[in-house]
Amino acid sequence: MVVLLVTAGTFGVSAQAASHPSNAVSHHPRVTEKGGHGTGGGGSGLGWASSNWSGYAVTGTTYSSVTGGWTVPTVSATSGATYSSAWVGIDGFGNTSLIQTGTEQDYYGGAAHYAAWWEILPASVTFIPACSVSVTTNCITVSHGDTMAASISKGVSGWSITLTDSSNGNSFTTTGLAYAGPGTSAEWIVEAPTVGGRLATLARYGSTVFDHGTANGASPALVKADGGVMIQRHGSVSTPSSPDSPESDASASDGFAIAYGSSAPAAPSS
Repeated sequence: MVVLLVTAGTFGVSAQAASHPSNAVSHHPRVTEKGGHGTGGGGSGLGWASSNWSGYAVTGTTYSSVTGGWTVPTVSATSGATYSSAWVGIDGFGNTSLIQTGTEQDYYGGAAHYAAWWEILPASVTFIPACSVSVTTNCITVSHGDTMAASISKGVSGWSITLTDSSNGNSFTTTGLAYAGPGTSAEWIVEAPTVGGRLATLARYGSTVFDHGTANGASPALVKADGGVMIQRHGSVSTPSSPDSPESDASASDGFAIAYGSSAPAAPSS
């Protein structure tokens, strides 16, 4: 569940030359938080609040596949180190299991850093190598603004994870994975990871849009109560929009916008 960050040249995660800190980064299941400023079940209509997750999660059946896409957000400079992860996954909403894949958008050492990764708790996160002269397949070089597409599914021979950068054509797939989680939730999340054993301050990631979400091969039929806000230091720091279709036609709702701060962005068009 914990991995040491290594040099930017290894994973292509730096927007400019900067050394990685000696801290460790890890992703975790949702940590619940009481709603603040009318969020997380209050006046906003969102159904939950968390100190490390924000976005949408669906429950109510057993999930064996999930897909989704997002645009890698652009992080802004901060005086201290800040971190953010955007991902698609199964489990973790109400249990300690989790299978997930996504991108990292962090700021530290005077530079923004971007990377792709996958993870099955409780094992360590695996960073996907950046493409290079010597690594030309099963690799992803991530840049802010890139369009990502993720797929996680259970098959006869185990679980498969595929992450594709549609902007540059890079793609990574791993198959035959062992995962025994209960499959009680599917999620599309912006997370504040844990770094050096402590919950990180969320990076100022601006905004992004999750779209083309499916769960068990169908639209997740998102409603606003499936959404949740991230709360740090008693304030909302990451807030999703309403789903991308009117709740009167929830069967078509498969995405949402999400933004840094306490103000919800406008819902994207479906």
